Amino acid sequence: MLLNWTVMILYNYFSAMFVGPGYVPLGWTPEKSQDCMYLQYCKVCQSYKAPRSHHCRKCNRCVMKMDHHCPWINNCCGYQNHASFTLFLLLAPLGCIHASFIFVMTMYTQLYNRISFGWSSVKIDMSAAKRDPRPIIPFGLSAFAASLFALGLALGTTIAVGMLFIIQMKVILTNKTSIESWIEEKAKDRIQYYQTGETFIFPYDMGSKWKNFKQVFTWSGIPEGDGLDWPVRDGCHQYSLTIEQLKQKADKRVRSVRYRAIEDYSGVCCPVTKGVKTFFTTPCTEEPRIALSKGDLILATRGLNHWMYGEKILDSAADGGIRERGWFPRKCVEKCQYDSETDQPVDGEKKNR
Repeated sequence: MLLNWTVMILYNYFSAMFVGPGYVPLGWTPEKSQDCMYLQYCKVCQSYKAPRSHHCRKCNRCVMKMDHHCPWINNCCGYQNHASFTLFLLLAPLGCIHASFIFVMTMYTQLYNRISFGWSSVKIDMSAAKRDPRPIIPFGLSAFAASLFALGLALGTTIAVGMLFIIQMKVILTNKTSIESWIEEKAKDRIQYYQTGETFIFPYDMGSKWKNFKQVFTWSGIPEGDGLDWPVRDGCHQYSLTIEQLKQKADKRVRSVRYRAIEDYSGVCCPVTKGVKTFFTTPCTEEPRIALSKGDLILATRGLNHWMYGEKILDSAADGGIRERGWFPRKCVEKCQYDSETDQPVDGEKKNR
């Protein structure tokens, strides 16, 4: 049974790694040209982003139904390998639970034969078993230490990977991805902020957990659909989610604040010269850092106490041109003073948009 766990774990692990998530074809456009207005355009892939697809900076491609980029499989989790990745997250804890049982029983039986109870102390003789002088497997101090270490590793893996499995199953049963769950949360914040009175309904939830489950897990191992067109629930538009993404992108531009760099920043993850607090509060994320030179302009969209995230406006960029995104220390920039033509809208104007 332990070998069976191992084979199934490795099969799903390597399937998730080598099959991959599936990528939007380079230069892809929707069949109807008028549908392009509902989609975002990827300048790297020179194609429109299909519904539920997102561009991965690590893979440098637009990934179909992207959930996240996993460093453990060195690939994205998406349309084609979502089932294999989730099965790996299920089978790994089950195999580790079985291994933990073996380790516990091994240490129990071996120590039971080596423990002697006195009136005032308990003695453990690891040199030989007292009741079984010829154990099947020699069990000394080094074997005990190795078994104890392996038990801790198995229990840690069970807890960590098991939590990831629960998170994945929650999004699968609602036919979402981790990114789409975040988009839905931002949609609620946007509606509440502008008080538009609209209601955002996630279009890909089929209304049944079993139907949502079958969207990912099939007997053939091949997920339903082609990764570009998706069935939607009644009353929803095929591009409901992409339209909401465009609204959030426009809202992001409205809320962005322009800053100017007053210090150089090399783009290192933990800068030593920018202060102790900046060094120890670096963002725990895979998002990149951007190098700054004195005088650079940045559109900041979010921030922490000592760090900010934004887009650096390059000298060659026109309106809406190329921008380099990433984190940078807050102390390296200062807010720009706007004139009457470029001043940012006040709160009242924002809420009226």
